[in-house]
Parts: sequence; C-alpha cells; structure tokens
Amino acid sequence: MVEHRMIDVNGIQLHIAEQGEGPLVVLLHGFPESWHSWRHQFGPLAEAGFRVVAPDQRGYGGSDRPEDVSAYSIFHLVGDVVGLIHALGEERAFVVGHDWGAPVAWHTALLRPDVVRGVAGLSVPPPFRGAQPPLKTMRERFGGHFYWNYFEQPGAADAEFAADTRTTLRKLLYSASGDAPDAGRPEQALVEDLERGWLADAPNPEVLPDWLTEADLDTLTESFEPGFTGALNWYRNLDRNWELTAPWQGAVVSPPALYVYGDRDLVPAFPGTPELIEALPGLMPNLRREPVVLPGCGHWTQQERPAEVNKVLIDFLTELRD
Repeated sequence: MVEHRMIDVNGIQLHIAEQGEGPLVVLLHGFPESWHSWRHQFGPLAEAGFRVVAPDQRGYGGSDRPEDVSAYSIFHLVGDVVGLIHALGEERAFVVGHDWGAPVAWHTALLRPDVVRGVAGLSVPPPFRGAQPPLKTMRERFGGHFYWNYFEQPGAADAEFAADTRTTLRKLLYSASGDAPDAGRPEQALVEDLERGWLADAPNPEVLPDWLTEADLDTLTESFEPGFTGALNWYRNLDRNWELTAPWQGAVVSPPALYVYGDRDLVPAFPGTPELIEALPGLMPNLRREPVVLPGCGHWTQQERPAEVNKVLIDFLTELRD
C-alpha cells in the first residue's frame, strides 16, 4: 500500500507518498499534477524491488507553497530533491521526472551527479541551455501569445484556472492527451486571446478518456483547491533559471539516462525540440538507449501508457541496480 507523510526538506515541508523497499526511486510530477500522477508506477516498481517515493513538489498539493516567486528557482527545486534523498536516509537515488519534473530530474543529475544513480525524463528532453532567456525568446517569437508568457503575468492564469478548478484540470488534461483531436500540434501552446485566457475554447469532454477516471480528477482537484500560484511560479522563474545555470553552459548530463515521450505530445513539437531529440544520442554520453517513442501517446506519458512506461523504467532501473 502507498503510505503518506510529511517530511522536512530544504527549509520547507513536503508531502510524500511512498511504497516498497530497496534502492530509492524518486518520482517527480509536472504541471498541473501531484504525486497521484504516478499512481500506476508505485505497485510495479515496488514489486520489482525498489523503494518508490513521489513528493508533491513545492507549490503543489500537501506541500508548502512559499510566497516569494524567486523561491521556485531550479536551484530550490534541485535542492528539494537532494534534500529529500538525504532526509530519507540515502546518499544516492534514481530520479525520474515527467513534464516540469523532468527538468528538475535532469538538472539534479547535471548539478549533483554524485547523488544520482540514473535519471529518466518523460516528455521533456534533457536541458541544453539556449543562447538567450527562454521567456524572452518565446515572447519575441510569438508576440507574447506562447503559454509560458501568459503564465508569467502576475495573477492572470492564477485567476482563470482557479475560477473553476475541476473544469480547468479537466480541460488541461484532456486537451494535452493523445485522445484530443489536435494533440501534438504546436499551436496548442498559443493563447490566441490573452483577455479571454488559455482555456476559453479548450474542449471539455463529456466522457473522460479511459486512462483518467472521475475519482482521479477528484483527487487532483482537491490538491489544487489552495490555488495555482505556487505551480505557476515555476514558469515565472524560467529566465532566472537561465541566468543561474550559466556556469553549466555546454555541460551535459553524465549519469546513465533514459528519455521517453509520446508521438502525440505537444512538448516534443516545441520549436527546436524535434532537432534536439534527433541529436540526443550524439549529445548524451550515457544515454542508455535511443529515445523511446510511444505511438498514440500524448503529454501525460505515465498515465496514458502505464504498462509501456513501467516496463521501460523497470528495465532501465534493474539494469543499473544489478
């Protein structure tokens, strides 16, 4: 059974869910998610002989939500992971992340390879620092209509999303899934009417896809009742993160690595990302296999394709453990 508790980490309290015994595997969720997005991974990974721990990351669910926007920088997020590993009594761990959790996992491996036995990213590929700040880049490219730039405006997305939390999550999860008619198209990432918001015209399905139940949506909705500001603050640090990681310009993730994504996922279609994914085997010295592509899968990788994701994760983790 999955057990829950609070743990002091890096000056804040994190809610964690855990199951199993063995080498530690830390699972990091993305936006707009929680520990619950890993519900299909706990049992199989625990049965394979691993200790599985999934936190609500800072700003999410039952964990603390610092008010200061700058408290959500990549250094804070990596610090939370390193602190969590040590607070759990371990010196090293496997780190797996999805969506925003993937950059946190990749940066943990980049900045602290001594504590990462292996790293896996779902949806978002490894970080390669661009020539200029990402918010600035997208603002210039799309005239402020890229969703990152909408999210960075204080209070805008916060108010839109909190007006009806359940409907917001229903629309976000469905529209980015492989089940949506326009899944994987880059224009999905654009907010056409900044006054009306991102979700005004997003589809709201009468029936949820098979991978998402109303009970799942209930759990996620409850975790966002305090609001979305903490989660959105992660996006508001994108340019700050670019500045902070200047010393790692040109550096690559050195621990053993795995990358998995769906062919109907929006993120791998972002400008420049397809080229990066194609070049990954030559850029990553310890990428253990070619990027794994899941046909028909949208953005919610481990929820939409749990069996395939569990198999590739267990194969990867077991190889490194043994």
